[in-house]
Amino acid sequence: MLTLTPTVTVPHEVKSAFQLLSILEFVVGVLANAFIFLVNFWDMVKRQPLSNCDLVLLSLSVIRLFLHGLLFLDAIQLTHFQRMKAPLSHSYQTILVLWMVTNQVSLWLATSLSILYCSKIIHISHTTLFCVVHRFSRKIPQVLLGVILFSCACTFLCLWDFSKRSRLMVTTLLFMNSTEEENAKIRFFYSFLFCNLGSILPSLYFLASSGLLIVSLGRHMRTIRANASGFHDPSLEAHIKALKLLISFLCFYVVAFCTALLSVPLIMWWQNKIGVMVCVAVMAVCPSGHSIILISGSSKLRRAVETILLWMQRSLNVRVKQKADPRALC
Repeated sequence: MLTLTPTVTVPHEVKSAFQLLSILEFVVGVLANAFIFLVNFWDMVKRQPLSNCDLVLLSLSVIRLFLHGLLFLDAIQLTHFQRMKAPLSHSYQTILVLWMVTNQVSLWLATSLSILYCSKIIHISHTTLFCVVHRFSRKIPQVLLGVILFSCACTFLCLWDFSKRSRLMVTTLLFMNSTEEENAKIRFFYSFLFCNLGSILPSLYFLASSGLLIVSLGRHMRTIRANASGFHDPSLEAHIKALKLLISFLCFYVVAFCTALLSVPLIMWWQNKIGVMVCVAVMAVCPSGHSIILISGSSKLRRAVETILLWMQRSLNVRVKQKADPRALC
């Protein structure tokens, strides 16, 4: 007797809501990162020297624009082209690989930002560590070039690994039994983990520099208490602002990485498309959220926001006056 396997489908309402949310996240992410890019790029056009922090923020905004584009393509691929029972398509695999590499590049840039904060804020007594940190802060353009080369190498290795494993997986799914099919999916999951090995080194640097900031903040707080001075201290405020930016990035990065890791078994073993949609939505929120925090934590970007809001308010007032007084149009 022939038995029919029910098709895994997603309700139209859920799919429409996910598409609307994806568009909203894409627009917010593009606007926030395009704003960071344009503010710093305009300073370059005016031949104003960019600080090392601004240079890293400029690079980070470009990477996140690309990241949001990938996540939007991921959402389109998931809702319109990828079937749960079918093997992962090559286009979906390529999007996953590029997302992982781009996410690693953003981690390297955030690590560079954390080391720059260390060199500017904390007082390092250890001679070797002092030389390393300050030499790094003077070599930011070379560091950014190294990050680009590293990302290109990671992209090549991951695409080569994915293409090799995906051909094996498709062949296995077509001609092998269920046990070998399961082994092919496990190999695919290992390939996903392999492509994230490049995150280990920048993660260690990021945690080390953030730890130095926390230790320095603790020492500074003890000094303030010992001297019985007020808490409105510029160095204290710099410590707290830097830690807010770094801890928020760490939280967003961990959440995005864990949801990306969870999305692989959801789509391959459990065929839970709604769960994968939730993961993709969370992954898109993380870079947008940190970009907004970066804008709020930078005095230069805040001034640019205030200037734009003031210009919009003046333009709105002019339009209101023109509508109230038709003779003003003559």
